[in-house]
Amino acid sequence: MQIRPKRFDVGPIVMQEAFPVPPKCTSKELEAVLSKQGAEMLISVFKDLPERLRTVVEQPREGVTFAPKISAATSCIRWSEQTPEQIIRLERAIGFAMPLQAVWNGAPIKLLDFVEVPDFLITSDFPRFPGSIQYLSASQIIAVCCKDGWVGIRSIKLRKKMSAKDFYNGYLHPWFVKTTDIPLEECRFYTLHLPPKSKNPKRRSVSNIGC
Repeated sequence: MQIRPKRFDVGPIVMQEAFPVPPKCTSKELEAVLSKQGAEMLISVFKDLPERLRTVVEQPREGVTFAPKISAATSCIRWSEQTPEQIIRLERAIGFAMPLQAVWNGAPIKLLDFVEVPDFLITSDFPRFPGSIQYLSASQIIAVCCKDGWVGIRSIKLRKKMSAKDFYNGYLHPWFVKTTDIPLEECRFYTLHLPPKSKNPKRRSVSNIGC
């Protein structure tokens, strides 16, 4: 598109093509594909620039929206509000630069490599609170209860990155073999609530209140 002073992305469109987003594509993968597509379109425009400039199209004013600004709070999973599909899509969108976060045992934790979990794999009598955790040994993933279902996690970063199996062996095993007095309902992830940004940054606080 052409450039206009003092405003961004508002000039007439010189060339435009529709491009279907590949299924299960991450933003990083999409960036690589669109970079190639954009380069080819740019070369095409330069090859016939005078004619292209004579046939520019003004951008429509109706239906224009602004994408929300991504912040650290965007990466905090809201277990009681977000569905498995929404969580997986969120990771595909921002996970490469901003891993999704939660709270485990009072400490922030990063959750990586999300996958879909069929509901029939979940033990029927298992607690189904938002954030409840169940380890699926056959597929070696941790399933977490969220809105309208369960989402799977293959990797976790607490102090260091570890597999779901290692996290189970190191942190979850006492609950599942009943060698702890802590109720199974407490075996869960909570939503990480970050304080609003201020001009005088203070130490981040972690809250277990809410799901």
